[in-house]
Amino acid sequence: MKLRTLIERAAAQLDAAGLAFGHGTANAHDEAAWLALWRLQLPLDLADDELERTVSAEQAAAVDALIAQRIESRQPAAYLTGEAWLQGLPFFVDERVIVPRSLIAEVLAEGSAEPWLAAAPASILDLCTGNGSLAVLAALAWPGAQIDATDVSADALAVARRNVDRHGLAGRIRLRQGDGLAAAQGGYELVLCNPPYVNRQSMQALPAEYRAEPALALDGGADGMDFIRPLLRDLPAHLADGGVLLLEIGHERAHFDAAFPHLQPVWLASSAGDDAVLLLTREDLTR
Repeated sequence: MKLRTLIERAAAQLDAAGLAFGHGTANAHDEAAWLALWRLQLPLDLADDELERTVSAEQAAAVDALIAQRIESRQPAAYLTGEAWLQGLPFFVDERVIVPRSLIAEVLAEGSAEPWLAAAPASILDLCTGNGSLAVLAALAWPGAQIDATDVSADALAVARRNVDRHGLAGRIRLRQGDGLAAAQGGYELVLCNPPYVNRQSMQALPAEYRAEPALALDGGADGMDFIRPLLRDLPAHLADGGVLLLEIGHERAHFDAAFPHLQPVWLASSAGDDAVLLLTREDLTR
């Protein structure tokens, strides 16, 4: 059997099973290719003509078993492979953390927040760091920055430690445990936050793949703003003059506007639209 045929067969199986995607891939074909190439220990960027290679019956059976596991378990593919990619970088993941997909990563890559930064930030807080991917991306974007990466979950920080060490950034990223801003210090020039923001009604409607992730990292309460309310109230004490917050709220724009009618954030474009990531300065929060 050709590798291309194997992938197409796997994609048809995933599609027929009615799975939910969004943890690194957006459709059945891309997910089938990812799982097949990972199982066969082939590069994920394999050239198209390489898909014509022949796979053995044993190799095909191994891919089939992984596809069956994905269908039966309804777990995100990243939990099955132990790896996810964000902005071209690999990160270790397991069931202790949500699969990295923060839209803030796009903002960092595109530099769209930089007009609001007085200079390259030297002190950064990655709040709700989870697997540590945003802290790693920020450290690579600003090589002179020192970064505090905090999370309430000790399990999440154990995963983050693996990723910080994997990318050789233990000297610049400090992992700290605490609820909300409890583990933060002060004088940050940039704060990144991808908090739990899914509203309660949406939480109840999530597909199985999303329910497999830690609810602690997703559930934002009745209107999705439970974490964000104290954050916006208390954050100015932790920001330097001219400090900036990048906050992801996903599809919760209406709830954000209702909860904070006095705020006028800058909305930054992302692949999820123009109202999923916002920017607030210290002055905005204290005005």
